[in-house]
Amino acid sequence: MTLRAVVQGVGHYLPDRIVQNSAFEKTLDTSDEWIRTRSGIERRHFAAEGQTTSDLAVRAAQNALDDAGLAADDIDALIVATSTPDLTFPSVATMVQQKLGMTRGFGFDVQAVCAGFVFALTNANALIVSGQAKRVLVIGAETFSRIMDWTDRATCVLFGDGAGALILEAQDGNGNSEDRGILSADINSDGRYRDMLYVDGGVSTTGTSGKLRMQGNPLFRQAVEKLTSTADAALEKAGLSSDDVDWIVPHQANIRIIQGTAKKMGVPMDNVIVTVQDHGNTSAASIPLAMSVGVDQGRIKRGDLLVSEAIGGGLAWGAVVLRW
Repeated sequence: MTLRAVVQGVGHYLPDRIVQNSAFEKTLDTSDEWIRTRSGIERRHFAAEGQTTSDLAVRAAQNALDDAGLAADDIDALIVATSTPDLTFPSVATMVQQKLGMTRGFGFDVQAVCAGFVFALTNANALIVSGQAKRVLVIGAETFSRIMDWTDRATCVLFGDGAGALILEAQDGNGNSEDRGILSADINSDGRYRDMLYVDGGVSTTGTSGKLRMQGNPLFRQAVEKLTSTADAALEKAGLSSDDVDWIVPHQANIRIIQGTAKKMGVPMDNVIVTVQDHGNTSAASIPLAMSVGVDQGRIKRGDLLVSEAIGGGLAWGAVVLRW
C-alpha cells in the first residue's frame, strides 16, 4: 500500500467589497474594455479596513472544515501560503490556529508568491507521506490591495484579495495513478528573474512593506513556457499525460496566460476552471479558490484528475497532479 494525501474538504472566502473595472476609470488612463481584453478580469474583491490576511484565511478554513465535517482540533498541521502576512512575525498560520480554536498540532507559512499554494501542497504532501501528520489544512490567503501602487495602471487593476483552503488526509492507496490524492509534484525557482515581479520594500531594506512592481511582457513569456513545462513534468512523474487530465485548475493570473498554457498542453478550455474574471489575481489564494468554485459548480467531481500550476515572483513555479 502507498500513503496518499487525499482531499477531504475545500472552501473559499472573498471579501464583501467588490470593485468593478469601471471604478479605475476615474483615476487612471484605463477602461473596462482595456482591462478585460488584456487580463480577462471584470471585477475584484478588496478587504475591508482592518480586515487582515488571517481573517480571510480563517473564513476559508472554516468553510473547508465544514465541507469535510471536521473540527479544528482534528487537524494536525496548518500551512498558510501568503506574501501579505498580518505582521512580520508571528506567522499567519499561528494566528489562524488561534482564531479557529486549534489547540494542538503546528502551523507555519510558505512564501512563494503566486506559486505559494503549489509549494504549500507539496510540503503538506511530504508531511503526510512521511507520517508527520495525518490531516493537514492548507490555505492560500492574500491581501494584495495593501501593496498596490494605485497610480500604476499596469498592476493595480490586476490584483484582488481572497482566500481558499484545502484539507488533506492520509489514506492508503494502491500506488498507481488511479489512487485518489496527490500523485506528483514539480517545484522550481530561479532567482535570476527576480526583477520581473517583486515588491520594492522590506524589513531589512526599506523598513516598509513596499509596492508591487512587474515587467508584464517578459513575465508573460516566461509564464506560458514554465507553466507548460512544469505541468508536463508533474504529469510525467505520475505516469500520465495531458490526455488523462479532466481539469486544469491554474493560477488565476491572466486569461491569456491560462489560454496559452492550455493550448500548449493540448487541453481544451472547456476543461479549464477559470475564475479570474470574478476576483482578479489573488496570488496564492487563486488555486484553492478556483478548486472550491469548481466543486460548488458541480464541475469537479470525486475521481477527476486535476493539474494545478502556478508561477510567481522569484521566479518560483510548479505544478501538482491530484485525483479528487
